[in-house]
Amino acid sequence: MGKCHNLPFHAVLAAILPFFCFSMAAQTPLDRSDRRTATLVSPYYFGPNAFPVPEMDDGTVCDRLRIELDGEYQPGFRGDRTSDIFVKANIPVFSDRVNLSLWMTAMEWYRNSDRSISECRLSDAVGKYDIESGHLAGDLYVSTDIMVLREGDRCPVSVTVRAALKTASADGWHLGRYYDSPGYFFDGTAGRSFALGTPGGGTSLRLAARGGFLCWQTDNGRQNDAILYGLLARLDLKAFHASASFSGYSGWENSVRNLGDQAKDRPAVFGSELGYRFDNIGFNVSYRYGMRDFPYHCFRLGMVWHFDI
Repeated sequence: MGKCHNLPFHAVLAAILPFFCFSMAAQTPLDRSDRRTATLVSPYYFGPNAFPVPEMDDGTVCDRLRIELDGEYQPGFRGDRTSDIFVKANIPVFSDRVNLSLWMTAMEWYRNSDRSISECRLSDAVGKYDIESGHLAGDLYVSTDIMVLREGDRCPVSVTVRAALKTASADGWHLGRYYDSPGYFFDGTAGRSFALGTPGGGTSLRLAARGGFLCWQTDNGRQNDAILYGLLARLDLKAFHASASFSGYSGWENSVRNLGDQAKDRPAVFGSELGYRFDNIGFNVSYRYGMRDFPYHCFRLGMVWHFDI
């Protein structure tokens, strides 16, 4: 393992500044009258791709171009069904310690149940929109991922910070699928690997923890601010890997008197993944379970390609 080198400040500033500007533009003033009513703009009342819990990284970034293509099936606890195609790209920029990442649900196909239509308050849209079934493209997310510390002889852990923007590129507000409003999040993840078995044998256990801040604009001139958190454990066995994670975020509305039961803005999920990598191609299968305020399962099957650039 190498020495602990800090990333040059100008590279960090250049990567984060655009997202800081976007986040300021997304903020809206909050007045006292707003706090008396829950907005109901939260993952519980919308589709599984509206603003899901951001996936955890492991405290590192990609030093090669990484392209991911997944198929997802997301049955809801209320009898609704969603199938979609998910795409993601991690692009090294400036150095091997900075990534520009882009991801989105390229297309989703949904089918609501009577219960999901009722609980998501979609009855007012009857006659105007096809609330029972349809298809939509999702929001585009853009992030800058920066490894500020690299694990090595002088660094016990690697540390990565991320600044991400959720665009409002998707439709579906009246269908209860997407917020049709901007959002953003900042998080930091610290991770450390522990060798198992014979040194250099390719078997290791990696542990990671993250903390951060997440925000999205709601429908009545205010924004919901949330604390972002997560834990991850991954076992690497040469070309195979298996991981488990627990992550979520907690919005401010849940802590306001008389609003907590309605707000449903504390989504928490358990995730697991199995993967195999062969040369520059990888195959992954994963499952996520909504433990709170996220009434969905998520089954994902995907492929990953790595390229030298």
